[in-house]
Amino acid sequence: MTGEATTTMDAAPARAARSSGPPSASSASQPAHGVPATGPAVAAPEGDAPADAPRRAWLRPLVPIAAGPRLALGIAFFVVFVAFWSVATFGGFVGKTFLADPLTMLKSGWVLLTQMGFATDIGMTVWRVLGGFVVAALVALPLGIAMGTYKPIEAFFEPFVSFARYLPASAFIPLLILWAGIGEAQKLAVIFIGSFFQLVLMIAVAVGNTRRDLVEAAYTLGVGDSGLIRRVMLPGAAPEIAEILRMVLGWAWTYVIVAELIGASSGIGHMITDSQALLATDQIIFGIIVIGLIGLISDFAFKWFNRRLFPWAQLGR
Repeated sequence: MTGEATTTMDAAPARAARSSGPPSASSASQPAHGVPATGPAVAAPEGDAPADAPRRAWLRPLVPIAAGPRLALGIAFFVVFVAFWSVATFGGFVGKTFLADPLTMLKSGWVLLTQMGFATDIGMTVWRVLGGFVVAALVALPLGIAMGTYKPIEAFFEPFVSFARYLPASAFIPLLILWAGIGEAQKLAVIFIGSFFQLVLMIAVAVGNTRRDLVEAAYTLGVGDSGLIRRVMLPGAAPEIAEILRMVLGWAWTYVIVAELIGASSGIGHMITDSQALLATDQIIFGIIVIGLIGLISDFAFKWFNRRLFPWAQLGR
């Protein structure tokens, strides 16, 4: 008897809950008997971020920023760099013999450009960089594409290319002076050696990393081998190849300066060598800054052309 009463009492609330239906808004806001009223609990939406998220949104991984803030941040670094340089030199922490101040450097740079023919040196250096780099790219592109496309060609060339790319281009300068003298051919050869082997291997890797699903889809649609290279592999690897060319062009600048430090009668490297003999750190710094500015301009130009030549590469970024 007691068991039946207990079962009936337990079932009564369940039947009452089923018969009453969903609770109304007014009943939901009323506290249960014996529970203190604390007001309705409002759950925060699931998509809401913490309160400090807007302040930290610009610092989240891989979140892009607008062109304006990007430019401002880039300029800000140069401002901070020049400020530290000014404090170190004008404050007397570093002697002018070892590091010229920014104003002295600018004055010496103006004298170099207007009275000492430094513009001609800049033109010669730019011509050497572009000449050696263009020749290296023209030879490296077809070889790198062939290595990335056909595995037997890769197996034949890759061991030597991997070996040669570790050889410093500056180590060849004594031999190149013996073979080609101290003229323009020697400087172009240094840039060629320093750029060619890096380009070949990196281009081969870029072409060889073509997505296999695209290759299989092309074969399924009836594309032949030549069509696969022309319509799938090259368009897919072209944006990465353009980035490789941009990076290696920066390396070419280091090679040309090394080539001009020895046996040269013109060029930015030649001016830096002469200034070092005179302890003219202001002229040395100006020459280094000119190299950096030219490299920065060429880098931005490469990026601009890449975005317009290969717009599909920006998808998903």
